[in-house]
Amino acid sequence: MDTRNDMAMAISRRQLLQSGGAVLGSLVLSAWLPPLASKSSAAEAVGRLGDQSVEGFGAFVRMARDGTVAVISPKIEMGQGMHTGIAMMVAEELEVALDQVSVLESPPNEALYADPLLQFQATGGSTSTRYAWEPLRKAGATARILLIQAAALRWSVAPSRCTALEGHVLGPDGQQASYGELVDAAAALPVPKEIPLKAPEQFKLLGRHAPRLDTPSKVNGKARFTIDLQIPGMLIASTIMCPVHGGRLKSVDDSLARKIAGVRDVVRLDDAVAVTASNFWTCQQALKALRIEWDLGPHASINSEQLDRELLAASERDGVVAKSEGDMDQARRTAASQFEAVYEQAMLSHSALEPMSCAAHVRPDGCDLWVGTQVPGLARQTAASVTGLPVDKIQVHNQLIGGAFGRRLDFDFITQAVAIARQVNYPIKMVWSREQDMTHDLYRPLYIDRIQALLDEQGYPLGWEHRIAGGSILARYVGSLPADGVDADAVEVAREPLYHLPHLKVRYIRHDPEVVSVSWWRGVGPLRGTYALESFIDELAHNAKADPVEYRMNLLKNQPRAQAALRLLAEKSGWERPLAAGQGRGVAVSQVFGSYVATLVELEMTGEAAFRIKRLVSAIDCGLVTNPTSVIAQMEGGTLFGLSASLFNEILIENGQVQQTNFHNYRQLRINEAPPVEVHLIPSTEAPGGVGESGTALIGPALVNALYAASGKRIRRLPLSRSGYYPV
Repeated sequence: MDTRNDMAMAISRRQLLQSGGAVLGSLVLSAWLPPLASKSSAAEAVGRLGDQSVEGFGAFVRMARDGTVAVISPKIEMGQGMHTGIAMMVAEELEVALDQVSVLESPPNEALYADPLLQFQATGGSTSTRYAWEPLRKAGATARILLIQAAALRWSVAPSRCTALEGHVLGPDGQQASYGELVDAAAALPVPKEIPLKAPEQFKLLGRHAPRLDTPSKVNGKARFTIDLQIPGMLIASTIMCPVHGGRLKSVDDSLARKIAGVRDVVRLDDAVAVTASNFWTCQQALKALRIEWDLGPHASINSEQLDRELLAASERDGVVAKSEGDMDQARRTAASQFEAVYEQAMLSHSALEPMSCAAHVRPDGCDLWVGTQVPGLARQTAASVTGLPVDKIQVHNQLIGGAFGRRLDFDFITQAVAIARQVNYPIKMVWSREQDMTHDLYRPLYIDRIQALLDEQGYPLGWEHRIAGGSILARYVGSLPADGVDADAVEVAREPLYHLPHLKVRYIRHDPEVVSVSWWRGVGPLRGTYALESFIDELAHNAKADPVEYRMNLLKNQPRAQAALRLLAEKSGWERPLAAGQGRGVAVSQVFGSYVATLVELEMTGEAAFRIKRLVSAIDCGLVTNPTSVIAQMEGGTLFGLSASLFNEILIENGQVQQTNFHNYRQLRINEAPPVEVHLIPSTEAPGGVGESGTALIGPALVNALYAASGKRIRRLPLSRSGYYPV
């Protein structure tokens, strides 16, 4: 399905600039987004959903006659601080104060707002800053140049003799004009072809700490998420779904539910029953009163033990070759020894603070959606498919997102909300209970990594064979794998390791857990790949009786940025300082989302299986930093998010049904268990990298490596609670 707006496609860039200024009475600029070379594997994967032949505009920058600036952002704010970063980029180049800039979320429009990193309109993959960095700065700089030119024409002086400062243009002889005074004249000028940007040493805002623009409204309660919405005439809807994925509704007796005061309708779907009522509590009481008979389908006998056995067996197959370099046979002939290990990673739920929610109003002539979604274009598509309406009759009103972690890259909950709304004649706000949210998630799949290293006499790898077995998120999301049969996201990091490995072979074995659907989870491929790689490298260091940091540094000889991150981490954490018995430090280093990150965990054993985490330290080179406050916050949050998963999180299946139903049996880190996260930023002039998922990707291996250093016990399966370990 094609979600591009035909009208927008028909308007040329120049026409848009010219007509926009006339219609709006303002200066309107488009940030042109050329394709970028560096993409994550997840980005390449989801990019296949879009039409890559279509060039598009990015976010627009608009200045009104009162001098205020609005940036229309295709990137959704979901706690990562992106809107503040975008505002800083524009304000820096435009020479206005940060409080003069407001950020508005864009409507769905693939032609105008496709991210060239993802190649469709989406927020995810830690791409937002990388996407916006150059084009939005250019939009701000373009506006500044045009305003200066307009002032120069007014004063009959050369533009080079004028300067922009704090929302004004200053002339050579004391002239001064506010931006608002110059907007109309600037809008009539041609857009310059050459747009010089400030050098980092000229920055006044970028690279300096700035408060988040959305913090006040989230503190005082004015911020509204989908779950908070009130729409005139709206009723609440909630659902109970077949407890086994792939099952169907056979029958339902709703007589008792309909007797509950406040219940309006009971709606039957293929695999669920929904109740609409005056409030959420009434919906839940009515759902409990339903007498439902399910056809549980073909997966009702599947248990986690079976899934584990089948995946372990699959991991021994050859699969398809994702990467082959050097000559493994030669490495086997010359190796002095070999070392191998098997690593297992659990199935994970997103379990965001705000459960899945979507408001919908379906009418004969159109459909309105109020929803926090990472993929507004796909939200339109699914609504059009369910209602039979043309895509241009679907309006998406994007809302703040109360946590997503990849979950709202999918739209199954939107599909369900529209399916309910089309059967009633009033708007509904569908809210899943926590239990339905957790048991009907789209999960991070199980993974098994088999790694074998062929070692020289000093214990360093000559040959390296890595087999990765697990479900394919790419195939589920896009519909198929590429012709080579490789899920690029599943083999990320493994296929392009930072370390010098003369002979390398990486294999991918697709094995889907049919009992559940799988999807992207915060950290995507880099998280999955870094855990196995950094755990194994640590084992090799200890096998060689070498210092784990020094061992890594020797293998990182072609990676100066990674070496710098690891070196700073060792310095800041006091790596050389001896620890008492029962204490240990573990490290991990990786290149993730265009950033170079090193993380350390220091812990002490307080019992046979109990331990206390004393320090968490990270060093990150994420290129030029927009807002250090946001980078530090994202690293802190991402690290603790990943720590919860590494310690506790696991989705288990019994008789085809997910057993974890709420946070009592899908535990999160508690305040007393969470140490401060020290974050050290490395000054850099490189292009910005991603940050939102970087902390999550490294904490798992750093944790298990520290546990080994403290206890002498090597754990190769996450979460640690599976092996009886717990923090105190």
